[in-house]
Amino acid sequence: MTTTSSARRRWLAAFALAGALVAGPLQAADPVQLRIGFQKSAVNLLVLKQQGTLEKRFPKTAVSWVEFPAGPQLLEALAVGSIDFGLTGDTPPVFAQAAGKDLVYVGAEPPKPDSSAILVPAASNIQSLADLKGKRIAFQKGSSAHNLLVRALDKAGIAWSEVTPVYLAPAEARAAFERGSVDAWAIWDPYYAAAEYAVKPRVLTTGRTLSANNSFYLASRDIVAHSPEAVPVLLGELSNADAWIQGHKREAAQLLSDYSGLPFDVSYRFVARRPTAPTTPLKPETVADQQRVADSFFRLGLIPKSIRVADIVWQPASDRLARDK
Repeated sequence: MTTTSSARRRWLAAFALAGALVAGPLQAADPVQLRIGFQKSAVNLLVLKQQGTLEKRFPKTAVSWVEFPAGPQLLEALAVGSIDFGLTGDTPPVFAQAAGKDLVYVGAEPPKPDSSAILVPAASNIQSLADLKGKRIAFQKGSSAHNLLVRALDKAGIAWSEVTPVYLAPAEARAAFERGSVDAWAIWDPYYAAAEYAVKPRVLTTGRTLSANNSFYLASRDIVAHSPEAVPVLLGELSNADAWIQGHKREAAQLLSDYSGLPFDVSYRFVARRPTAPTTPLKPETVADQQRVADSFFRLGLIPKSIRVADIVWQPASDRLARDK
């Protein structure tokens, strides 16, 4: 996708609108209900949930929260109308769009390359990415860990057909890793931090130099169409939550620990290595990076058709989906 000056102007106008809406009172078109999907990795959303922020900002809206183990499950719920808004990593939206799911990108957080990793047992003879050839590797299919593994194999010159993918949700993947049923495990925080704390694996690689590991907020088309003013408010409150986390890391870790049951040390490790992550409308370069993710999965035959990410990116300035012209 080519970045143009007009695209940048549209994005800047969108962000200005978001700031104005967050700073001012809510408009009349508040959603009747707002069902939010989240994961344990969605720390900004967890802060909003635990502090009751959105219930205060949307006093006439029935706000509810639904937890998911990973992004693919969350986006399936979004596509069938069970939730209205949620956060995933880079890969789940690619799989969802390729499957014809009806959803819209509305916001993004910056890359977090140190928050995901490929782990091997401490005593493993796997010493480099090249050693993954022929190995059994666990990960959640269609998750950001899937993309991390694709990038790692590409860097090592290993064909996808030369490894055995073992598709498991995070809890099942950890169990398989601990009993030695798989040789490696691609995973993200806080599952990554929890494994470091309890299992003491060796980190073969993180996402640094491999994957941007962007995170995206997606919404239902109904919210975008009928309550467009609500979306910038959500993005602004998420940025406010992130600013609070950056200034109160121990308090944020305790809040996460209290909710999830994770040990405080695990929660703090997760929070401490997470960079500042304000939420903004998608920038042209972020759309382009996401398009590269989609193209790589299509090239490997992991999604059934080529997709154009920009087709489902919301443009808040004009309350419509972005179209690259």
